Amino acid sequence: MEKLKVGVIGVGHLGKLHTKMFSQIDNCELVGVYDSDSEKSQAVADEFKTKSFSVLDEMLKQTSAVSIAATTSAHFELAMKTLNFDNHIFIEKPITATIEEAEKLVELADKKKLNLQVGHIERFNPGLLAIESYIKEPKFIQSDRLAPFNPRGTDVAVVLDLMIHDIDIILSLVKSNVIDIVANGVEVVSDNIDIANARIEFENGAVANVTASRISQKRMRKMRIFQKDNYLSLDFNTGASEIYNLIPLDKDIPPTAMSIGEIGIGEKKKRLIYEQPEKIEVNALQYEIQLFVNSVLERTTPIVSGKDGLRALKVADLIMQKINQSKDKLL
Repeated sequence: MEKLKVGVIGVGHLGKLHTKMFSQIDNCELVGVYDSDSEKSQAVADEFKTKSFSVLDEMLKQTSAVSIAATTSAHFELAMKTLNFDNHIFIEKPITATIEEAEKLVELADKKKLNLQVGHIERFNPGLLAIESYIKEPKFIQSDRLAPFNPRGTDVAVVLDLMIHDIDIILSLVKSNVIDIVANGVEVVSDNIDIANARIEFENGAVANVTASRISQKRMRKMRIFQKDNYLSLDFNTGASEIYNLIPLDKDIPPTAMSIGEIGIGEKKKRLIYEQPEKIEVNALQYEIQLFVNSVLERTTPIVSGKDGLRALKVADLIMQKINQSKDKLL
């Protein structure tokens, strides 16, 4: 079996999880880890029986791919170095701190024909995987991502910390260009935006209303998708999903669904049926990392490419611009 030689850069909370996942993948060889904190690096290396490198270049000479789980501000410099050592990259979201940096990474990766995958983990959430085949042409999407305060991640606005997950998903579902954004947000406990809401309008008429907060008492990560004669609901926390369909009164009800009433008037009346897809049992992080390894070995395009990460970042940046503009209007 061909094995991909992999290293992990940054072994904080996420990096340690990445190290664990890579150590468990059959078609992968974990070469080692690197972190600017040598003690932390050595501790993680000891735990997963790998090597701690004190010099990043030395690790990059021995690997074919790396996972970058350092702070966002360090992504660009680390990724550029990695690409120049001809290593494929799995990089945590957001891809970089700025659009210009992301564009340079994507350009260099394309030039060198190296895979660049962005860690938008919610693309691999069991709830989304269970209903993705039912998603055809969304008309309206409502997304709410609320979390209790955690100092980790406050180096960027909540738009880049939490909302960007939903931005990425929405852009993958709505096959159309963004034409307008209205957004508002405020700082509450940090120096960056802690609560934000954005209304995103698309060229095909679709609309997405997205809310993110990192100062909620309770955790909520839900998305509702409305289509013609169809309503989908998913909970990213539990991985559960629900489907509501409208079907003609004379059409048979699928054996996996149940009728819960009728909606409409006269000839337009339809039957409302409910279905709960079987929950897919999958570890989202392990799955996305496995797919990254497979894409490199099989020389295929990653499911969440650098271009996808760049597009999500561009929309997040537009949302931040709109928030700042709305503040300026009040002054």
